[in-house]
Amino acid sequence: MITAFLSHPYCQRHDMGPDHPESPLRLDAIRAQLMRSGVLQHAMQADAREATEEQLQRVHPEAHLARLEQTSPQEGHASIDADTLMNSDSLQAARLAAGAVVKGVDQVFRGQADNVFCAVRPPGHHAEAQEAMGFCFYNNVAVGAAHARAVHGARRIAILDFDVHQCNGTIDIFKNDPEVMVCTSFQYPFYPWRYLDTPYPNVVHTPLPAGTESAGFRAAIERDWWPALEDFRPELILVSAGFDAHRDDPMAELCLADEDYHWITQGILDIARRHAEGRVVSVLEGGYDLAALGRSVEAHLRALLGLAYQP
Repeated sequence: MITAFLSHPYCQRHDMGPDHPESPLRLDAIRAQLMRSGVLQHAMQADAREATEEQLQRVHPEAHLARLEQTSPQEGHASIDADTLMNSDSLQAARLAAGAVVKGVDQVFRGQADNVFCAVRPPGHHAEAQEAMGFCFYNNVAVGAAHARAVHGARRIAILDFDVHQCNGTIDIFKNDPEVMVCTSFQYPFYPWRYLDTPYPNVVHTPLPAGTESAGFRAAIERDWWPALEDFRPELILVSAGFDAHRDDPMAELCLADEDYHWITQGILDIARRHAEGRVVSVLEGGYDLAALGRSVEAHLRALLGLAYQP
């Protein structure tokens, strides 16, 4: 099985200040863990490329893109909201993050890879069609989904998000879209405090109370996600892979373990093999305890590669 690993050194240049949890150190921690474990050597490594204006405009209006460009500072930081800042390199890093998903979609549809993991930042799943927020500027996974539809003719796309925070941006962009199913598990009630209870027919909500551990998480996914995906029969699966539901993560209060990320990835691959010719493209979202993030990504990548979980 060929797994592509897409990243780019420029993603390190997006910086929101020395005390911000969404730090360049996150990608350092991932790469260091994957190198130590030997897992990275099993993947086909390549650089991401920037998303084009046309690709971004499939999900974000031109006015939104222009506002971000106008806000971008020449030096120092500019504030988008209380949690989200940008420096002069942020938008190029964000274009590379979105472009990584586009490149990954091309790879799986062209048979160049069976699946893809995009180790990029800034994350994207909180970016709504017309609003940047929650550390996110462009909705990376949404840009990839729109590209799959426009260029590869995909008509049943599943977006699976297991970040501890609900993917309000992805829901905002695809709500009531019958060609896109969004499955989202998240701590409830919790940030982003919007779209938490909206009953869109194409959105599968899996709210989890604080303190939920592995058994409760797995039971909820088996109850909510797998039957819905079997009925939907996706032609492509995109994953918003957030690792901040880990029990060691400081940002929230779910209690998942490293091996849960291997387990859910195996389940996603099983669905993809039955319905999507194995096509899975995953993109990094949250995860802020550096040691737990590195181990969790290793577990995720091991599953994508077809390797057994190793504690």
